[in-house]
Amino acid sequence: MWAVLRNPKAWLALLCLLPLLRLIVLGATDGLGANPIEFITRSTGTWTLTGLLLTLSVTPLRRLSGRADLLRYRRMLGLFSFFYAGLHFVTYVWLDQFFDPAAIAKDIVKRPFITVGFTAFVLLIPLAATSTHAMMRRLGRRWQQLHRLVYLIALLGVTHYLWLVKKDLTVPLIYGGVLALLLATRLPWGVNALKAARTVRAGLIPRE
Repeated sequence: MWAVLRNPKAWLALLCLLPLLRLIVLGATDGLGANPIEFITRSTGTWTLTGLLLTLSVTPLRRLSGRADLLRYRRMLGLFSFFYAGLHFVTYVWLDQFFDPAAIAKDIVKRPFITVGFTAFVLLIPLAATSTHAMMRRLGRRWQQLHRLVYLIALLGVTHYLWLVKKDLTVPLIYGGVLALLLATRLPWGVNALKAARTVRAGLIPRE
C-alpha cells in the first residue's frame, strides 16, 4: 500500500481521474445544470484537449529541466487523453444522437466542427493502440513517425473547440496559444532557446 502511495504514477493517475469523479458526483447530486448532455460533452472535450497539451508539454519540460524521468509520464497522459476523448465520443453517439448512424453521418458531413472532432478521435485510435513498449519495439522508427500525428490531432482539437464556440473565443484561443508555444519549442530555435534557458537555470542553482 505504501509503495503505491510513494509512486508518482499512482498520484498522476488519480489526478487524471478527478474530472471523471467530478462528473459522477455532479450527476449523483443533480449538479450537471439544465443541459446535462452538453455539460458532459463540454467537460470531456475540454479534458481531452487539456490532456493532449499536457502530453505535448513533457518534452519541452524535459529539455528545460534536464529530467529525463519525465518521459515516464507521457504515455499515461496520452492514454488519459484518449480515455476522455472516448467518453466525449460516446456521450455524443449515445446521449446526443441515440446511436442513429444516419444522423451521425449527416452531422459529420454537414457540421465542420463535428468533422474535425471526429477526425481527431479517429486519428487518436492508432496512437492509443500502439502505445505499449512491445509496439514501440515492433514498429521501430515507424512508431515515432506514427505518433507525430499527435501534433495534427491537437491542432484539430483546438480547431474543433474554436468552431464549436460561437461567441466568447477567449478559452479556445488560450488553448491555441498554448499549442502554438508547445509546437514552437520543437522547432530548431525553440530547442536552442530551451537549452539556453536550462544553462542559465543551472548557473543560478547553487551547488552543494
